[in-house]
Amino acid sequence: MFHPGPTRRRFLQSVPLSLAAGSLGRPAPNEPILRQRLVQRHNPILTEIDPRSPLSVGNGGFAFTADPTGLQTFPEAYEAGIPLCTQSQWGWHSFPVPQGLDSRSLRFEMFDTYGRPVGYPTSSQGQRELFDWLRQNPHRLHLGRIGLLLDRADLSQIRQTLDLWTGILSSSFRVKDQSVLVRTCCHPDADLLAVEIESHQPLTVLFDFPYGSPNMNAADWKSTAVHHTVVLGREPAQLDLRRELDASRYFVSILSQGFGHFEQAGPHRFHSQGNGRFGFVCQFSPTLRPPRVRATAEAFRASAIHWNRFWSSGAAVELSESRDPRAPELERRIVLSQYLTAIQSAGSQPPQETGLTCNSWYGKFHLEMHWWHAAHFALWNRPALLRRSLAWYRRILPIAREIARRQGYEGVRWPKMVGPDGRNSPSSVGPLLIWQQPHPIALAELCFQAAPRRVFLELYAQIVFETADFMASYAHWDAAAHRYVLGPPVIPAQENHPARETWNPTFELAYWAHGLKLAQLWRKRLGLPPEPRWEQVRRNLSALPVKDGLYLAHENCPMTFTERNRDHPSMLAALGVLPGEGVDRETMRRTLKKVLEVWRWPETWGWDFPMVAMTAARLGETQIAIDALLMETPKNEYLPNGHNCQRPNLPLYLPGNGGLLAAVALMAGGWQGGPKSHAPGFPRDAWTVRSEGLLPLL
Repeated sequence: MFHPGPTRRRFLQSVPLSLAAGSLGRPAPNEPILRQRLVQRHNPILTEIDPRSPLSVGNGGFAFTADPTGLQTFPEAYEAGIPLCTQSQWGWHSFPVPQGLDSRSLRFEMFDTYGRPVGYPTSSQGQRELFDWLRQNPHRLHLGRIGLLLDRADLSQIRQTLDLWTGILSSSFRVKDQSVLVRTCCHPDADLLAVEIESHQPLTVLFDFPYGSPNMNAADWKSTAVHHTVVLGREPAQLDLRRELDASRYFVSILSQGFGHFEQAGPHRFHSQGNGRFGFVCQFSPTLRPPRVRATAEAFRASAIHWNRFWSSGAAVELSESRDPRAPELERRIVLSQYLTAIQSAGSQPPQETGLTCNSWYGKFHLEMHWWHAAHFALWNRPALLRRSLAWYRRILPIAREIARRQGYEGVRWPKMVGPDGRNSPSSVGPLLIWQQPHPIALAELCFQAAPRRVFLELYAQIVFETADFMASYAHWDAAAHRYVLGPPVIPAQENHPARETWNPTFELAYWAHGLKLAQLWRKRLGLPPEPRWEQVRRNLSALPVKDGLYLAHENCPMTFTERNRDHPSMLAALGVLPGEGVDRETMRRTLKKVLEVWRWPETWGWDFPMVAMTAARLGETQIAIDALLMETPKNEYLPNGHNCQRPNLPLYLPGNGGLLAAVALMAGGWQGGPKSHAPGFPRDAWTVRSEGLLPLL
């Protein structure tokens, strides 16, 4: 039975009871989903400063996170929760390389690989300062704080609503005895914020700019002397700035409506005062360019049009007719996850795990997470949002090719934790992971399935084929056993296994076979003959490791389930995330039930629950699927703003949101070769699922 926790109870109290209960009247089964009603009944509404749950506006490549004033007026209140940041895809900074160090001179740790040494950047090797510098640089920038000059004690009667249908954040509050209304939006096609303010008293708007930092708040407000804010132009209604932080440059243009003059209040701080109805647009850009729009009304109109189109296209899932009391909460998570991934994870690079909200792992993105962030875009019939970041792999082909060459392999080996340049960050774990390698093949296939065009095959064939070349050359032929082996060294998706003692991880073996099969299919579509080496490896890969009737994390596990029953139960992904070639269904069923019995769920991650649900759904264990998806445990908490919280230093986690959407797509839309029944992954007794536009997973 579902019992809402404190966060959920606060959310339920903030919306009309009829909406929270999902009792808006039952549409006829064949009627289209009323999408505006579906979306807007889950508009987040806040009535207090909640450091864990600020609201954001954005466009996929740029995002602005606000407090209940609609701006970043009280950032200090959020430092222990989700920091208030302004971030973009292009906004990065690096500290200067420490004197006497060469960023290219990190020594690699050598691992025996069947008689030959292969180097990985996994140890500092006496170069701790350089090791740490390479991990922390580049880091994503907080581009600038925009807030009101207010005393928090003067604030009362807060009511803030994010209208998901228009992308407009409306914030009403009182300052002393006077009402204030602030409307905030992000332009869909420019890194531009538009703000309109109505106030019966003068209010001062602040624009403040920090130095770069690898910390979660992405800002150093103390080192004012080591960066520069250059005024390029200052007119009564316009302020143009150039920001200089070491080798980083970007530009800020602010156009006011109804403001007074812009005044400089410090080396990096500017302010202006308005009264009555006034507003501004503020554009951030990596190059000097005129603002995309000059009037707030134009930006608000563009935002409304964009979000109307977003919600009216693609797929939709409605659960309001379900009798399970958890249905309203799941529907809320589904709607908010679509919004959050669209503004945070749909840019020109793979997203960091905290998107464009704040920094995790110094703002860098983890390529093994890319599937969890973005695969759902194709399944929800919005493949264009996935294609944006998929194109990034083409840009770093030379770097991935060099990694493979240096290690003695063919093709391209994709890095793990990277910034926009694609350089692999040193880590004791990351460089030894391999499960990100098939991702570009799988993601490209999802895009093709959503829009099967030859031009797309031709555009991404090089990525697919060179990835398959690496995968085939990475597999080692064990002549004695007449099979191909993965590792050692390798660290599986369940990362708490030592690289030198691990080989043939279950999920990676299944993913290798799946990826090579898809690569051959791409050759066939393009009229090319099969690649013999790929087929030889695929057909002769080691069998998935089994012990005591259960799938193991990897072949060399000392016991079936040990004290390592934490982190990702990744063996389950071989049937669920993947279609299960080579998987014995009954063995996987036993493994699923054993995992549910013994796993340490507080020590997992947000995407593990959707992963378990996908495995259960493919096995026909529909009650397990829905229970896993909605398991009540700390790592599966979804805040009032829709974010999946993990821990204090990881207050949001977008792979959880993306994973939830992928699992719901599978459960509601089915999978290729699966049951023909409607919503095959949901239990039939208490769940009524209405869906439109979902594409089946492979």
